[in-house]
Amino acid sequence: MRALLDTNVFLWFDLEQQRLSPGARDFIADGTNDLVLSAATAWEIAIKHAKGQLKLPDQPEVYVALRMGLDDLDPLPIELSHALRAGTLPTIHRDPFDRLLVAQSQLEDLPILTPDPNIARYRVSVIW
Repeated sequence: MRALLDTNVFLWFDLEQQRLSPGARDFIADGTNDLVLSAATAWEIAIKHAKGQLKLPDQPEVYVALRMGLDDLDPLPIELSHALRAGTLPTIHRDPFDRLLVAQSQLEDLPILTPDPNIARYRVSVIW
């Protein structure tokens, strides 16, 4: 099964695995699942790192690329349709990065691994 990782899950998978739920940990560890990382997550990480809100073991462009390779993650670019859908979603969630992940989850028919209860309020399949 293919599934989209939210930003927290991507970071916790490497830096704080104990924060993952048992279900998320099992899903990620299962070698038959394809894990997808959105360009929105890379963008969010770069912004938070630049603001000093996120400490990483390396610069974001090095860290994200390294983790994607080591964890065998598939990239998901941001398409025009994703941006347009994100802008028309109900205002359940105000975080633009999470709204973009919801739009990608919907349009690409991907469940999303996330602990965020607000994301679960959208019409998406959540794994946690």
